[in-house]
Amino acid sequence: MKQPGGDKACVELLLAGRQHGLEPLEVACALALEQETVSAAVVLNHLHRLLSPRPPETLPTPERLRLALEPVADCARYDQLRRMEASHARG
Repeated sequence: MKQPGGDKACVELLLAGRQHGLEPLEVACALALEQETVSAAVVLNHLHRLLSPRPPETLPTPERLRLALEPVADCARYDQLRRMEASHARG
């Protein structure tokens, strides 16, 4: 509250507590305090990370579906196509 905009930040956190519950908000605040980076943005970031679903587990790829030769990015080919397109536009 002592910082400029502190009252607005406090309201943001209270609204987040109403929406998501006080327990997850308390954990998010504890994480921010633990990292010594206390701001509403950091607390909300922790809160959203706590509440977001975990990414799905990576499944093993069967050997028959693995690439034998992985493709290599060829930016020169893209540049060549751009030059061809530009010459068609002029002509």
